[in-house]
Amino acid sequence: MLSQTTYNQACKNFDQIYDEVISTREPVIVSREGYESVSVIPKDELNRMIETIYLFQSPENGIRLLDALQRAKKRTNKPQTVDELRKNFGLIEEV
Repeated sequence: MLSQTTYNQACKNFDQIYDEVISTREPVIVSREGYESVSVIPKDELNRMIETIYLFQSPENGIRLLDALQRAKKRTNKPQTVDELRKNFGLIEEV
């Protein structure tokens, strides 16, 4: 469950809220009467969410990512060396 606090409490205890967000990696919702609520969230978490949204903007890419996730969960992919991957994808460097 997300932590919530009021704007006034957040102003008085921001150092506590900051420490909580960093230690738990969970957002804290700050609400203010008559205004839209906001979230305090770790920067790394926000960047991950933005990157995920970007990657899923293309339906085709989203399908590929979900397919890859399913294969990873089922462990149907066999480990390969970097040289094997280069060969499979035609990325062999000519000498």
